[in-house]
Amino acid sequence: MGDEVANNRKAYYDYEILEKIEAGIVLCGSEVKSLRGRRISLSDAYAGLSRNCEVLLYQLHIPEYPAANRMNHVPKRTRKLLLHKRQISRLIGQLKNKGFSLIPLSVYFNQKGYVKVLLGLGCGKKNVDKRETIKQREWNREKARLLKKNWH
Repeated sequence: MGDEVANNRKAYYDYEILEKIEAGIVLCGSEVKSLRGRRISLSDAYAGLSRNCEVLLYQLHIPEYPAANRMNHVPKRTRKLLLHKRQISRLIGQLKNKGFSLIPLSVYFNQKGYVKVLLGLGCGKKNVDKRETIKQREWNREKARLLKKNWH
């Protein structure tokens, strides 16, 4: 991965991520300028399939770029994701399973300077699983604290 713009940490808490997929995204110029300034919100975003077998990203908020003037973009417009046909057909099969979702995990610039979206294919966690995640995280912190204490 290259230069990360935004990370969706809540997705790892709310979903059990089974697979990760890298996708390109169709943007206009003012959106890219806004992304270079690290202005983006992934909190409400989700991906889905359209009727004509395209993968679209909904509710991704990229605020307007002030210097773009009248050539600005709509902040929460639906954006097309770029994937190979084979990847899309596999996603269609997996998303038809009950409870599976396509969640954007992070947005970043790759080495060539293109904007990429890391998508996670996963299913929603129940409250019991979320509590287990919290317990595991707290235990790892405590373990690190104890190791650090014993090390010195």
